[in-house]
Amino acid sequence: MSIWHAGGTAGLSTVVRTFRSAPRPPGAAMVVTPDGAVIGSVSGGCVEGAVYELATEVVRTGTPLLQRYGVSDDDAFAVGLTCGGIIDIFAEPLSQATFPELGAVADDIDDSRAVAVATVIAHPDPQWVGRRLVIRPDPGSRAVGSLGSARADDAVTDDARGLLAVGRSEVLEYGPDGQRLGEGMKVFVASYAPRPRMLVFGAIDFAVALAQQGSLLGYRVTVCDARSVFATRARFPTADRVVVDWPHRYLAAEAKAGAIDRSTVICVLTHDPKFDVPVLEVALRLPEVGYVGAMGSRRTHDDRIARLRAAGVTDAELARLSSPIGLDLGGRTPEETAVSIAADIIAKRWGGGGRPLTQIVGRIHHDAQVGGDSGLVQ
Repeated sequence: MSIWHAGGTAGLSTVVRTFRSAPRPPGAAMVVTPDGAVIGSVSGGCVEGAVYELATEVVRTGTPLLQRYGVSDDDAFAVGLTCGGIIDIFAEPLSQATFPELGAVADDIDDSRAVAVATVIAHPDPQWVGRRLVIRPDPGSRAVGSLGSARADDAVTDDARGLLAVGRSEVLEYGPDGQRLGEGMKVFVASYAPRPRMLVFGAIDFAVALAQQGSLLGYRVTVCDARSVFATRARFPTADRVVVDWPHRYLAAEAKAGAIDRSTVICVLTHDPKFDVPVLEVALRLPEVGYVGAMGSRRTHDDRIARLRAAGVTDAELARLSSPIGLDLGGRTPEETAVSIAADIIAKRWGGGGRPLTQIVGRIHHDAQVGGDSGLVQ
């Protein structure tokens, strides 16, 4: 952003489509600054050199380019994509002239407001390539910018709002003037949904470590505990919010306000019945939530399940509970336990089995089970 604010031009390369075992998802981006520095990554190192040259080229010529890497395994190896996957990269010059709306988009992302950016990456008329729309979720708001015609703008705006609602970034194809059943125009929609939430109940040492892990994974972390002496900003410097309230009351209020969705993860670390049973009653009855886990020994787990059943929680609702929380990594410390919990959350989200990859045959990467991919602005 500093380059953009200063009026400079950078080369922006974005992953717009992937096939097979691609290392980075759609929306991953790499920026080459005017002084040749690199920010971000499109392949985890596989084709960074080739993409660096591509980004430099589009800045020199001012012409955006769509490039595929890894058309075959031999070609993939030639440019370093040794995983055998295929990625489509769209490279473009990035400046105030080419993307005047970037400042407002960055403000939306910083303030956790959903926004989508739709960019023409292929078209029979080269003049259309690189044009974009900035789309916000409110149906009453108008998209900013234009792809080239009102028909194309209307079609892409409607479709982009659908992708934004589920946090997905992908390529859409239309006829040259936005015809839905046509072909020739390809538009990449990058969805920037607010960061998913992690709610940690119980301001204990394990919660300090878990808040750090949650922040590392990109969650907006809230730590909540009814005990003000423990729930302090000083103890949880990496959390986005520290709330002093009864856990069940806070969670119910957040759900009523519409602040809980299927990307939200809930971790109950209190292992005290007067706290964890009421909050789990609320959590397990929410219609949409990505993960619910509770800490405790086997004895604590059995007692908790009995109390929840006595409170009327059904077997189907109990089946959503990960308890004892985390994967079996053999960890003991709060930090190791936090890694175990984070691993369980990742496995649930992506459909992983938690086994060593040496024991698995087939694809390494899984399709999303909860939420969706969302890009990050570098």
